[in-house]
Amino acid sequence: MTVTGSALRPSPAPRSADEERRLAAVDRYQILDTPPDGTFDKGAALAARIFRTPAAAITTADGYHLGTVNVLDTRPRQVTAEQLAALQNLAALVMDQLEMRLSAIRTVTAERQMRTAAERLARTLQRTLLPPALPQVPGLRAAAAYHAASADEVGGDFYDLFPLDDGRWAFFLGDVCGRGAEAAALTSLTRYTLRAAAIYGPDPCAVLANLDTVLKGEYPGTDPRHCTAVFGVLGRTEDGSFTLTLAGGGHPPASAVRADGTIQPLPVTGGQLIGLLPEPRFTQTSTHLAPGDALLLYTDGLTEARTPSGPMRQEEGLAAHLAAGTWDDADDLVAGIRRLLDHLGTGVNDDTALLALSVPIHPPAPAQETR
Repeated sequence: MTVTGSALRPSPAPRSADEERRLAAVDRYQILDTPPDGTFDKGAALAARIFRTPAAAITTADGYHLGTVNVLDTRPRQVTAEQLAALQNLAALVMDQLEMRLSAIRTVTAERQMRTAAERLARTLQRTLLPPALPQVPGLRAAAAYHAASADEVGGDFYDLFPLDDGRWAFFLGDVCGRGAEAAALTSLTRYTLRAAAIYGPDPCAVLANLDTVLKGEYPGTDPRHCTAVFGVLGRTEDGSFTLTLAGGGHPPASAVRADGTIQPLPVTGGQLIGLLPEPRFTQTSTHLAPGDALLLYTDGLTEARTPSGPMRQEEGLAAHLAAGTWDDADDLVAGIRRLLDHLGTGVNDDTALLALSVPIHPPAPAQETR
């Protein structure tokens, strides 16, 4: 017969009901799972002085308390009623401290759970405000991204790309005022209004004017809601390039990245905020995208981000960044801007939406939708 080592070890003695309750209390107060507390060390030192029992703390070089060295009596001593009362008071103080720690642990745990739930809700709601995927446009590459500055709050940046009835394509990108649920409602209204207005009449300035009318109708009185936006229409020509008409309302200028590396801002000077002014003015500009060219649209979270040295990047800083790089297509351009945002880290204090369109030098092979 073979006897294993585990068979030779005695079985642990069954725990009494009192011991089970004691261990349950230890688990409930998480005494063994929390770092040392100076309050308990001070209580033990005070008890040692009351009973005139020498005690010394065992402390590591970095200040971590491992325990204490105590000198105990070898013969019974007479304990006075005053000493017993003092010891009971100390025990009550320790119990109060344990209750405070338990309350703090529960509060922190509840706040962490609430924050996690808020972040999950914000991510879900944010996804509903953006297109799940950009459509595949013949002869064009398209890419988009959304960089959230806050994990638990919904932003108001938006973008979209969609076909028109006449074979052309429309796109827009913008930013509504505010954050949270109100901004989400305004973003939803803005996106669907722009799409509907473009189907009704795709003139870029007219589309922005229709949005202005809708916002004023939905938010009249002393608490108006406004946004900035860029709206454009693309038309493909026989030589594979695209004509581009772009209108803006209070939004940062788009940037054309030409095939030779030149960065050309496309300002729509004079375009005013949408939904705020009595009679706003919207302006437009036209250009073309030849094979090898790209167009970048962005919200002001990018140009208002602070560099490690402090100043805002603004449009000039973005143009310098674009000119210093080599961008193969829209995907590469968006990926490069996302790396820049990641590098800026806490310098980015507002959400940033990106939309890039590029005309390949060679006709693109069939591909999946860009997400």
